[in-house]
Amino acid sequence: MAPASDEASRGRVVVVDDDELFRESISTNLIDAGYATQSFADGASAMRHFSDGVGPDLVLLDWKMPGMTGIEVLQRLRASGSDVPVIFLTVLSDQIYEEAGLLGGAMDFIEKSRSFSILLRRIELILSGQKAREPASRDNVIRVDDLSLHCDAHRATWNGANIGLTLTEFNIAAHLVTNAGRDVSYREIYDIVHGEGFVAGDGEIGYRINVRAFIKRIRQKFRDVDPQFARIVNYPGFGYRWSDENEQ
Repeated sequence: MAPASDEASRGRVVVVDDDELFRESISTNLIDAGYATQSFADGASAMRHFSDGVGPDLVLLDWKMPGMTGIEVLQRLRASGSDVPVIFLTVLSDQIYEEAGLLGGAMDFIEKSRSFSILLRRIELILSGQKAREPASRDNVIRVDDLSLHCDAHRATWNGANIGLTLTEFNIAAHLVTNAGRDVSYREIYDIVHGEGFVAGDGEIGYRINVRAFIKRIRQKFRDVDPQFARIVNYPGFGYRWSDENEQ
């Protein structure tokens, strides 16, 4: 176990990963970004830490570890009543792993090959949402026809079936839904992913491709539970719209 860094104002993050170099790299980057960190090389030692009652604001959790796997750590956390946000870090890119993690109660699922800036953005989005929550809003649910958006859990259901959206996908879907009937531009959607004013490496073409990829994944996840799903409509050259049921 690595000792905790000095307390930082942005939040406390626990890193659980059996890869020492990766663990140290992530921890160092987090400290530089203003977070307090504590790291563990295996799930068992992390669980002993959690049982001491000093909970972090967020957990970065490796999926594939010897002994207790990441999904087992998550299951034990949830069984103990902990709702600490968990992001899985993994080299496993198959969608079945992502779905298992999200269904198990994780907030997000990020491949280790992604840049630290992307991970940092996801952490910021999650923690900003956690800090903004009020106890009275725990049941905050947006319902539009067959869709329910559970805003505090960042979970979407269609006709009662969990869609399994990642945090970013949920935020995009929620933005389209809360602006139903209005055409939302590519740039507006892109800002949800990377933050307002972020400059895409390939300019306008680059961020449109990025947004299209996200929308494609979101649509597919809805169609996995409802093959007739067609609520997300493209406005060629501009963006997307969540269509009203009467438009179908």
